[in-house]
Amino acid sequence: MTWPDTTPPRRVVVTGLGAVTSIGTGVRDFLAGLRAGRSGAKPITSFDVTGFEHSQGCEIDDFAAEDFVFRLPPSEYGRASHFAAAAARMAVDDAALPVEVLREARSLVTVGTTDGESRDLDRLVQQEVADGPERMDPVVARRVPAGKLSVAAARELGLVNVEAVTLPTACAAGNYAIGYGYDAVRTGEVDFALCGGADAVCLKTFAGFYRLGTIAPEKCQPFDLHRRGILTGEGAGILLLESLESALGRGARIHAEVLGYGLNCDADHPVAPNSDSFARCVRLAHDNAGISSDDVDLISAHGTGTKANDISESRAMRQVFGDKTPRTISIKSMIGHTMGAASALAAIACTLAIREGFIPPTINHTETDPECDIDCVPNVAVDAELRVVQNNALAFGGNNAVLMLGRYERDGGGPQ
Repeated sequence: MTWPDTTPPRRVVVTGLGAVTSIGTGVRDFLAGLRAGRSGAKPITSFDVTGFEHSQGCEIDDFAAEDFVFRLPPSEYGRASHFAAAAARMAVDDAALPVEVLREARSLVTVGTTDGESRDLDRLVQQEVADGPERMDPVVARRVPAGKLSVAAARELGLVNVEAVTLPTACAAGNYAIGYGYDAVRTGEVDFALCGGADAVCLKTFAGFYRLGTIAPEKCQPFDLHRRGILTGEGAGILLLESLESALGRGARIHAEVLGYGLNCDADHPVAPNSDSFARCVRLAHDNAGISSDDVDLISAHGTGTKANDISESRAMRQVFGDKTPRTISIKSMIGHTMGAASALAAIACTLAIREGFIPPTINHTETDPECDIDCVPNVAVDAELRVVQNNALAFGGNNAVLMLGRYERDGGGPQ
């Protein structure tokens, strides 16, 4: 006879952070960029933009893989994989976790993505068109599978007792990956989870959004009356999760606690968000975290800067919070839409906001759209004591994911 497992779920905390962004690489520089309201927008240089009327983006122009990645054979992995591996190593270093300890533990690496290595795919298509399929570079072709992103992080750290998973749930994939890691640590399936998202800018995605009419000419202005769309961005965000017992046992610094998350997929429309469905996802997250809407101090919005997203997301928040909607920001105003990395980097921003006692601004703001009707903390960061922060993510196809993070309280006195 098999008896049911009655072991209580473990509390899960964030002890390591790794960030590669257009406003700062490494947690210290990313934090400084968030506080300053720095913009990563600049003319795109990584692919030919001839024929496009405007071509601003949030590229990372100061990332050298060899400064952060030491074990990976460089030619076997693409740019997004290097981002993921670099952010994972940063997170382990930030957690002061000896890599030898991590290698001996049961671990998980889960990375969300939208494009995988589509920059390499762009290159292969160009070669095929110019010279035929027989001239496509086989080395580059082997880098294309999206599964390489999580494998790169695991291989860079020399992990062998590890599950490596890449989740392709588009622009919500970072939150999906963190939820996956949270469950694995909470149930005791693994000791440590490295989870987040990574993507590199590519012509495919830029051209696709451009054809949809959603690329902004100069800047991203979430919730602004004069907003004109997104800027594509790139980067990676990886969080190291472990149980509270493990963190306390090794004297780790605890940045924040993962309280829970919610997922749903309405499949209502290929690209347009569904407000009712997203409101249900938020309620699922609150229920999973054991909190009420009154407990939430800040919302990190998906906040793309498109007409449809910002209005739909704002309506969903009013369904849940009524006239007590917390301050609602979008860091996409600073780093652009980093696709699969977006909600992972936002989760890191939320964690830093909790830890440091401040709210990052929504920059480029001139006038709030009355149909949005929120306090987006325009242009300048503000000090704030935050106990519970909500991180929103929406994706094409109706894939929704909401993550709840809280300030760690030793006695468990926070919302549980």
